[in-house]
Amino acid sequence: MTVTLMPAREPSTLAPRATFQPRASGHARPGSAGPAAVDVRGFSLWYGLRQTLFDLTFSIPQHAITAIIGPSGCGKSTFLRSVNRMNDLIEGVRVAGDLTVGGTPVYGRGIDLVAHRQRVGMVFQRPNPFPKSIYDNVAYGPLLNALVPHRELPDLVERCLRRAALWDEVKDRLHSPATSLSGGQQQRLCIARALGNSPTILLMDEPCSALDPIATQKIEELLFELKRDYTIVIVTHNMQQAARVSDLTCFLERGVLIEVGETEQVFTRPSHERTEAYITGRFG
Repeated sequence: MTVTLMPAREPSTLAPRATFQPRASGHARPGSAGPAAVDVRGFSLWYGLRQTLFDLTFSIPQHAITAIIGPSGCGKSTFLRSVNRMNDLIEGVRVAGDLTVGGTPVYGRGIDLVAHRQRVGMVFQRPNPFPKSIYDNVAYGPLLNALVPHRELPDLVERCLRRAALWDEVKDRLHSPATSLSGGQQQRLCIARALGNSPTILLMDEPCSALDPIATQKIEELLFELKRDYTIVIVTHNMQQAARVSDLTCFLERGVLIEVGETEQVFTRPSHERTEAYITGRFG
């Protein structure tokens, strides 16, 4: 389907603009200087006549974990799907404003969506391994996109499984069905599968919501390792998780960006009363 790109316009007075420049000191330290991994300027989105995102403006730095928080239906997942254009699959989607990844306009004319989605990996709320072996799940993307010669696939599969902290648990049963793994193992397999495409950004939509506490802890520990080499954006309803793992936090309410800043500041000294009300559980 075709996504309609609306002409850029000045932001509505109902949707405050928020910008964030990461500081070099404090609890959160993005791991790399330089241009933003994702830059959002006056970005809005409609499903048909219903507007879901309102003039979002902020930047996501490289090699950091950015958490997007907010009540159900506030547009968190919609924004995440906008970054790799999964919303294209929904009829009647329209967007306005600018959204760039690595300086490339995501909604620019002529963008290679296959290459773009290779650069921007996605991990979903519930583990969704392919009905294939553990090995074939990780090898699927590199084979499809011809990223490496066939003889190098075993090394790539092992490398991705190691990066996902799963190799030691599955190395003796690589050709067993992926569905034979536990829920937490399946989610780490999905992360390994995403890494197989050599992305620069990992988008994670509630990746631990279907997992038990032990599996959740393993995923969170894995995120700290992965941010050395990847930019990670995670949507979560779990305030404790956002506070534990993220460097930056963005708070959305009804599609409007209320506040964005270093996680320690947002959770201990929020600038907006609506942020404080949400993170202290007074609504949401």
